[in-house]
Amino acid sequence: MRRYPLIRLFLAFLMTLAFSVPVQAGAVKAAVAANFTTAMREIATGFERATDHTVLLSFGSTGTLYAQILNGAPFAVFLAADQERPRLLAQAGQAERPFTYAVGKLALWSRRPGFVDAQGQVLTQGAFTHLAIANPKTAPYGLAAMEVLERLGLKAILAPRLVQGDSIAQARQFVATGNAELGFVALAQVLLDPSGSRWDVPQALYTPIRQDAVLLQAGTHQPAARALVDYLKGTEARAIIQRFGYGEWPRTTVQVKCVVMKP
Repeated sequence: MRRYPLIRLFLAFLMTLAFSVPVQAGAVKAAVAANFTTAMREIATGFERATDHTVLLSFGSTGTLYAQILNGAPFAVFLAADQERPRLLAQAGQAERPFTYAVGKLALWSRRPGFVDAQGQVLTQGAFTHLAIANPKTAPYGLAAMEVLERLGLKAILAPRLVQGDSIAQARQFVATGNAELGFVALAQVLLDPSGSRWDVPQALYTPIRQDAVLLQAGTHQPAARALVDYLKGTEARAIIQRFGYGEWPRTTVQVKCVVMKP
């Protein structure tokens, strides 16, 4: 009869071991718009340190990443540079409800100090042969750049000088390597770079670049993917995003339901 207390103690010991086993860390595959490369790498480092999960990052233009997702690429989280692609994925039942994680800003940048003036007059007065932009068909920042040129009345005039990169990262590379004297880039790409010269394009010249993120269908049952989405909304990630020059979309907006009162 004395053996039963020993059995109970043994079972209690086994339960203690079971609950003390750490939750297995997971790996999450994230597709990230090229303009967000540097910021996302820093965010991923903080996320991995805080959670023990691993982030596998793939960067590219929003349009290219979107096409890969439609063709079955096994991404769990998608950080786009626009709202349209995440919205379409959610509409098609391939993702949960999107949220705005950053508001992008556009800059005209040259690696040459003093070449770009503070008002952007270089576009009309400067002697340059090539102006780099991202492909406006696949990259929202390229579309914003074309919008700026159109509003300034320079779209047709500067069309022969445009060189297009597949992504905003490649557009910046064209300028950094001297293949283009200047180019439209994401402000986040050059904000912390003291070299060269830039014009921060006024927001009035282009539609706000709301960048939405979404949890994809492949990530709905992945704790690591949900943890990454939650981390993006947290204070540590927000601080990094703001430090890289991105704006925040107001989060105080609420949906108001109209109620018809019967007389």
